[in-house]
Amino acid sequence: MSTRIPVVGMVGAGQLARMTHQAAIALGQSLRVLAVSADDPAAVVAPNVVFGQPDDPAALAEFLKGCDAVTFDHEGVPAEPLASLAAQLEVPLRPSPAALVHAQDKLVMRERLSALGVPCPPFRAISSPREVNEFAARHGWPVVLKARTGGYDGRGIWMLDDPLHAAPILAETLAAGTPLLVEQRVKMRRELAALVARSPFGQGAAWPVVHTVQDNGICVQVIAPAPGLTPARAEAAQRLALRVAEELDVVGLLAVELFEIDEPGPDGTGLLVNELAMRPHNSGHWTIEGSVTSQFEQHVRAVLDYPLGSTAPRAPVTVMANVLGGDPVPEMGLDERVHHLFARFPDVKVHLYGKAERPGRKIGHVTVLGEEVAPVRRRAALAADWLSRAVWRDGWH
Repeated sequence: MSTRIPVVGMVGAGQLARMTHQAAIALGQSLRVLAVSADDPAAVVAPNVVFGQPDDPAALAEFLKGCDAVTFDHEGVPAEPLASLAAQLEVPLRPSPAALVHAQDKLVMRERLSALGVPCPPFRAISSPREVNEFAARHGWPVVLKARTGGYDGRGIWMLDDPLHAAPILAETLAAGTPLLVEQRVKMRRELAALVARSPFGQGAAWPVVHTVQDNGICVQVIAPAPGLTPARAEAAQRLALRVAEELDVVGLLAVELFEIDEPGPDGTGLLVNELAMRPHNSGHWTIEGSVTSQFEQHVRAVLDYPLGSTAPRAPVTVMANVLGGDPVPEMGLDERVHHLFARFPDVKVHLYGKAERPGRKIGHVTVLGEEVAPVRRRAALAADWLSRAVWRDGWH
């Protein structure tokens, strides 16, 4: 019997790779990462690091050697050269480039999901202001303009209220050569996320559906499970996510970001798909403490085709709150802020990403478990805000 431990490579060395590495250690793994800089969050902690850009064939070839499987912590990966090199070295990419393209290109994703009958907002590829106006004449203002690739955390998305507001934004984006699509701005109740995992064997697992609380396009809190979500709608969201994972042949994590709408919608579920991510996702950070199996461990299991772990929650309520860089950055050092936080809230779990602080940047998150939504949310919000600003929002001292 072989005693060799398989090597998992992850393209990208951000906080997602850092937390995946932490989970891999418990399985006897040491994640290999492709990092751009020695300061990248995962490069600081992982011993097996290859430096280079994800579009550098030489760096990719060095990175792939000896890997048993390769996965990703971001979508900004040029698929064709990576797939060609991986095929030569017989290294499986999980997810495959054929699946990953649906998380890289919003138009490809919309067209494929619509062909499968998965509920999505009305959309159209556009290359001129006239096409936006034609779309809005049919579906109404306001509309949402999106870059087909590269957008995240509110970047690459523009809310267009009317033709006058839209004109300068369209002129700038079209002049830059940005491939675009336009979507109907959905009247929604809230945003949800359904996180699932799928193995090469075809085993699937789903976590409780969560409510993602957004502020200016950035997720600030995740509440698990989503409060007030009916069991029927929660099950519909999980089934939808598992179906998408199967239809697109996703291996690893799939996060399906959803709009919950007041009307039944095209399939009667009251759900519309907003975005897809095929990697560990911000909406799943709560699982580190809040679930029997974290999203990061599950991703490693799936990539290696291990049997998947239990997704059962560990508490009635778990709330994750992102820690964003303060504006201005506090004079008090982050380590001292952690010290004060633990003195007040010894049960709060803190995850810091080793990233330099700057206004609005995600530098970490906190997680709180409890029995009731309101007090758990309050503690999470207070903790995250303290770490961001070094000021207690409720005046505590």
